Amino acid sequence: MSWYYCLTHQRVEPDDGCANDQRMGPYAMEAEASTALARAAERNATFHAQDDD
Repeated sequence: MSWYYCLTHQRVEPDDGCANDQRMGPYAMEAEASTALARAAERNATFHAQDDD
């Protein structure tokens, strides 16, 4: 089973949730999906920090 983080509803959903263009994933585990926004923010911060160098 795959898990997704729904950007519309701000929650974790299984395969049969919202349309893929409204969510992040897929993730193998529900716990991974629950941290999707935090991990994206970390990646963005790293990217922007490298851009400043």
